[in-house]
Amino acid sequence: MRIVDALSLKAICIDIKAVNKEQVLEELVDLLILGGGLKKNDKMEVLNKIKDRESLGSTGIGKGIGIPHTKNGCVKKMCAAVGVSKKGIDFKSLDGEPTFIFFILIAPNEEPGQHLKTLAKVSRLLDDRFVRERLRTAKTAQDVSNVLEEEERKIV
Repeated sequence: MRIVDALSLKAICIDIKAVNKEQVLEELVDLLILGGGLKKNDKMEVLNKIKDRESLGSTGIGKGIGIPHTKNGCVKKMCAAVGVSKKGIDFKSLDGEPTFIFFILIAPNEEPGQHLKTLAKVSRLLDDRFVRERLRTAKTAQDVSNVLEEEERKIV
């Protein structure tokens, strides 16, 4: 599965308003709803699952990247959202630095392999400093989608 196939343009925000970890998680889940990947009445269930996952260890992996993720039966296919913070947010990252790029992934319970493959692909993409810079300076949601699509082609 290509990352952009799980990501609607409406689920991309190039200037998230959140100022702390809890707000980031809620804003990302709201983006999933806006993008059509998640139903509004499933918001609290997914948000709680994401928070439970975060309680096991931060998904702030360092280098300004956060990839909150979980599996849930309320989605029938992988869905994703991207949020970019202009100021950076304390996401309790492994390196202790602010996080600027957030990529949330929600996978169906029945697809644990797809969940892990997509998570690995996103991690590999965002490990590239040039990709991170392009995402941080994107002017539109379409720019973000284009960067992801171009860069994903290089690693497949």
